[in-house]
Amino acid sequence: MEQKRFVIEVGPAREAKDGRPSMGPVYRSVFAKDGFPPPIQGMDSCWDIFRMSVETYPNNSMLGHREIVNGQPGKYVWLTYKEVFDLVMKVGNSIRSCGIEEGGRCGIYGANCPEWIMSMEACNAHGLYCVPLYDTLGAGAIEFIICHAEVKIAFVEEKKIPEVLKTLPNTTKYLRTIVSFGKVNPEQREEVQKFGLAIYSWDEFLLLGDNKQYDLPVKAKSDICTIMYTSGTTGDPKGVMISNNSIVTLIAGVKCLLERVNVPLTEKDVYLSYLPLAHIFDRVIEECFISRGGSIGFWRGDVKLLTEDISELKPTIFCAVPRVLDRIYSGLQQKIASGGFLKHTMFNLAYSYKFHYMKKGKEHVAAAPICDKIVFSKVKQGLGGNVRVILSGAAPLATHVEAFLRVVTCAHVLQGYGLTESCAGTFVSLPNEIDMLGTVGPPVPNVDVCLESVPEMGYDALSSTPRGEICLKGDTLFSGYYKREDLTEEVMVDGWFHTGDVGEWQPNGSMKIIDRKKNIFKLSQGEYVAVENLENVYGLVPDIDSIWIYGNSFESFLVAVVNPNQQALERWAEENGVSGDFNSLCENPRAKEYIRGELTRIGKEKKLKGFELVKAVHLEPVPFDMERDLLTPTFKKKRPQLLKYYQSVIDNMYKSAK
Repeated sequence: MEQKRFVIEVGPAREAKDGRPSMGPVYRSVFAKDGFPPPIQGMDSCWDIFRMSVETYPNNSMLGHREIVNGQPGKYVWLTYKEVFDLVMKVGNSIRSCGIEEGGRCGIYGANCPEWIMSMEACNAHGLYCVPLYDTLGAGAIEFIICHAEVKIAFVEEKKIPEVLKTLPNTTKYLRTIVSFGKVNPEQREEVQKFGLAIYSWDEFLLLGDNKQYDLPVKAKSDICTIMYTSGTTGDPKGVMISNNSIVTLIAGVKCLLERVNVPLTEKDVYLSYLPLAHIFDRVIEECFISRGGSIGFWRGDVKLLTEDISELKPTIFCAVPRVLDRIYSGLQQKIASGGFLKHTMFNLAYSYKFHYMKKGKEHVAAAPICDKIVFSKVKQGLGGNVRVILSGAAPLATHVEAFLRVVTCAHVLQGYGLTESCAGTFVSLPNEIDMLGTVGPPVPNVDVCLESVPEMGYDALSSTPRGEICLKGDTLFSGYYKREDLTEEVMVDGWFHTGDVGEWQPNGSMKIIDRKKNIFKLSQGEYVAVENLENVYGLVPDIDSIWIYGNSFESFLVAVVNPNQQALERWAEENGVSGDFNSLCENPRAKEYIRGELTRIGKEKKLKGFELVKAVHLEPVPFDMERDLLTPTFKKKRPQLLKYYQSVIDNMYKSAK
């Protein structure tokens, strides 16, 4: 790579040998040219992150929620760091009084709220594994996680208690205690007691540990603090074990990075907590805020009320998945379009003017201050008026949306990349670097990165434009998959974690994600889809011979190209009074709707999630074949070639489905 301003080379390339593909040179952030940032003094565990902030910022507002007065949402009410600490100590004593010792597993299930964080901090204090229970991993995931992780106590949002009760008696071998974040009704008590379990409301549970005192265990950096479950390519979710060291190392790296680019986190910063705490992205962001004594306000759990919560809280840092930013973009576009000719023209002129100067290298605050004041300040107010950084993660952000938001929000818009296995933060684009549009930026300053060639997909890590599977090394990496050493060995090779994502180094040292090595991809809401698994399910529909499913990472739903069974389709046509030969039937909208309905029926029967259902189909009369290079000699689908061949069909399906 020429002129690589933002990375430095720290290790040699490796030619293909011993059956392994070639590897490109090893790079790290230019901010780590003198070595990775040292750990923060005294911060060895997640408990230290919180404990040290309680000592430094006891009276700072820590956790806030909106007060409901006469059914109406009021202002945010806050607990200070010291008040939260006192409650966490009570929660911890109560957990221990239930007989749960260091190394025990504690499940947390529900929308983000102050009690979620307090339960998590109690786990951190007593050396317990915090295990988020996350229901969008598929039918039966809650039951699977409780049994697989051997969860003994579960903290549960009030409205999610019925979901946990459905897992009884299958989970009673491990689960002994359920704690509601709110109340418990008499029927629930009766049902739980039938199985010999204990159930408590939040207030009841806090009293359990009264007059009891438990010593906090000494925690090592290598101790596991959380097991986060993520979708497996097929079958069961995988438990990603994350150590104290991974999280404290990441925090030191983020602190170093933000200070070097002049946007440090401070105790004055305010964060809106709405992305699921069960995911690593939100968990580590909140840990970063806690480490700096910042304030975390929680949403009310309804996406339709999100903008109202933003207006009330006035956050300074806003994290989002692309789906949320797409909504903001669409809403702004509609407002602009309906504003009349004059406003529309004025907006476009201001936009072009500011973007022009940003591309010339001006910082966004200096590119067009008058335009900011007269035109774009309204957009800024729509996000509460104080947002200075917008961070997008979990899935790719469309370049036109990123460019638009960089101009109109009067904030730094940064795109990041990471996995649960890499503790979320791995790459992030930098403020005021407009040539990083469409990339995830350079590595954070505590990981080494190299690309490994993927010859079967035509990606060469040693070519003039290096492309290959992104491989990572560093202390932020996970400690393995829980009870699955076989899966750990698949992805950890010679100390390098193989992400499965294909990247392309840009000349400035930023990374662009261009493909996925395995047949698993993310939709725009950040959900993983294991495509082969779905094709096996949909293959059970008797009226189809073959199906290829595709999901664009910038979209929130799936589409499919289907080879229908000729006899079955012709029989359907006859029964439904639809005329035409097989080719014209494949073009018929009613036939498409019929096949899509059959796919949906089997999908629901097999308890697929909403985002796993196919929203549009193209009926292909000619079976997938080797002649068009769509299948291998062993009849496996060639996915990159299928995408290339059906690209215009795919584009049309997405257009019409919207």
